[in-house]
Parts: sequence; C-alpha cells; structure tokens
Amino acid sequence: MSECSIRDFKPEDLQRVCEIELSSFSHPYPCQLFLVYHYLFPSLFLVAECGSRVVGYVVGVVENGDKGHLTSIAVDREYRGRGLGKSLIREFEVRIKSSGVFRVYLEVSVRNEVAISLYKKLGYRVVGVLREYYPDREDAYLMLKELE
Repeated sequence: MSECSIRDFKPEDLQRVCEIELSSFSHPYPCQLFLVYHYLFPSLFLVAECGSRVVGYVVGVVENGDKGHLTSIAVDREYRGRGLGKSLIREFEVRIKSSGVFRVYLEVSVRNEVAISLYKKLGYRVVGVLREYYPDREDAYLMLKELE
C-alpha cells in the first residue's frame, strides 16, 4: 500500500471527493455542497491521500457554536478496511475540539452495520432514531460522542 496521510481538503480535490461520495451513498450530497462546507469550515474538511490519490474524506460543521456535526465520511471501496475512516474521524475530532466543541453527532443508516460498528468503537452511541430520514424513507440512527 502506498503511504497514506490525512490533510486539508483543497478545491482541486473536489472531483475525487464527489466520485467517492457518488459511489458510496445511494443518496449522495450534491457536489457543490462540499464547496460550501469548505468555505464555511475549511479546517473540518479533510481528505485521506494514498500516494497522490485522494481515497477518502470527512467533512463537518459547527452548529450553534457548541455542537459538532460530522456531515459525511466515505472511503473509496478499494481502500476500505485499512483504518483510514478511523484516522479521518480522529483527526476531525481533534480539530473540532480545538475550536471549543465537545459534542459531535452524526446520522447513519440503520442498515449500515459496518459504519455503526466503527462509530461505536470510536465512542459514539445511539441516542435516537430518525424515522424516514432518507429520501427512500429509510430510518437513521442519531449518534453522539462527548469528546474528552
């Protein structure tokens, strides 16, 4: 495996991030939304890069000045199972905590067992069920982590 690292998103990464988003989710975010997130919270938009190829990303926002929202995370199928998702989330948490935020929440499909397992290993807990959260009316778990 090529050497991998976590770094800040750059606008030239947008096409690759969108490819990963489109191939990872049945209800992907519009590509332009990622530029909005980058503009609003540049330090909370990270990519995983192996060699010179972007293979994953995490993006999030701060809401109401005190609550972090991990908005989206995905890793290219070819690079899953290598700890990149965990590394992205950990760096996201370090950065959001340095901005004074100590609670992070996210939504995840109730059927996405791999992601749910990862989030639980990282200390997130299910705090609610969001009924018919997705466009296909599938439910989501609302998960929360208190940062130490």
